[in-house]
Amino acid sequence: MVITVNGADVSLVSDGETTLLTALRDELGLVGTRFGCGQGLCGACFVDVEGTVMPSCQTPLWQVEGRAVTTVEGLSRDGEAHPVQQAILDRQAAQCGFCISGIVVRAAALLRDEPDADADRVAEALDRNLCRCGSQRRIVEAVLAARESV
Repeated sequence: MVITVNGADVSLVSDGETTLLTALRDELGLVGTRFGCGQGLCGACFVDVEGTVMPSCQTPLWQVEGRAVTTVEGLSRDGEAHPVQQAILDRQAAQCGFCISGIVVRAAALLRDEPDADADRVAEALDRNLCRCGSQRRIVEAVLAARESV
């Protein structure tokens, strides 16, 4: 099975029923995408599949065969962090960091699609991303700051 991950075509040996999360982490070594709840509810495993953010823990490989997948690792370009990644670092918006990769993927997709999103829209878009540390306000502020660089 062939999929495009972060701009590169990769051949996977996993069968089509294997979750995308398992293939990313175990077969490709891309561990930025995290296993959280395993039910697609917490957002820790979010990836972008051709413009749609989806939970990789609930996405079988057959569903992304021949499609382009972007993980948190694929957001940076030429060694430069994506503006959302940089804003979160600059503002120390992440606490434990477990949820942040899914948040970054979702926020980057939001700013790609809605570059003028306001605080309410950012909060709404990140509603499915569970942050147990209580860093949501700082994360929203960081995403708003990233708008200027996207």
